Amino acid sequence: MKYTFEICANSAESCVAAQQGGAQRVELCAAIPEGGTTPSYGEISVARKLIDIRLHVIIRPRGGDFLYTAEEIDIMEEDIRMARQAGADGVVFGCLTPDGELDREAMERLMKVSEGLSVTFHRAFDYVKDPFRVMEELTGMGVDRILTSGQQPTAFQGADLLRRLVDQAAGRIIIMPGCGVNETNIAELAARTGASEFHFSARENKQSRMLLRNPALSMGGTVTIDEYQRPVTTPERVRNTIQALIGRG
Repeated sequence: MKYTFEICANSAESCVAAQQGGAQRVELCAAIPEGGTTPSYGEISVARKLIDIRLHVIIRPRGGDFLYTAEEIDIMEEDIRMARQAGADGVVFGCLTPDGELDREAMERLMKVSEGLSVTFHRAFDYVKDPFRVMEELTGMGVDRILTSGQQPTAFQGADLLRRLVDQAAGRIIIMPGCGVNETNIAELAARTGASEFHFSARENKQSRMLLRNPALSMGGTVTIDEYQRPVTTPERVRNTIQALIGRG
């Protein structure tokens, strides 16, 4: 089987590492602790200049749920236009109704402005009431792939549902496992699900070069984050995870 590896990249720096490690595609996001939000024009544009592999951009105006206001849908439309202008090959989004159905009106608006770009429906899928029906709806809309953990905390835990989705999709739409995928489990996950595309971050913590530090302060206010280290994708972890699958046996 031919596999495709997508890296969840939190910066242009991580995009470069993904390419160096052998990934074929990146999903560029900001605000990873919130599950990813739309990165800046500058981040997308610089990433595009630095890498030759496919560049997909998450279109998510905020953290939290996937129930969007009319104004937020307007923002997402503009961000899709911005991502296209900055050189993105694809976009990643998902919109739901209050009762866990697909927001067809919002999705159709975003699909229209995304014409010509590859479209991934992201892990909003893990919050839908009926994943099999929603998969069929997305297939009918022309969505290219679904990023999902199988409605479980990790893709490995959701492997049974992922397998059923892959079987029902039958190549009409790509089911891409993501969340918790790494070098220790990707081979078994592939065997259990039959998936051909995988999404993972391959990040390690990078220490700040700051010499003068003020540990009494936090830019997040009451939210405590270690501001003197940040997670960055490394070529080694990308390479090791890929090798763990394609090198098995």
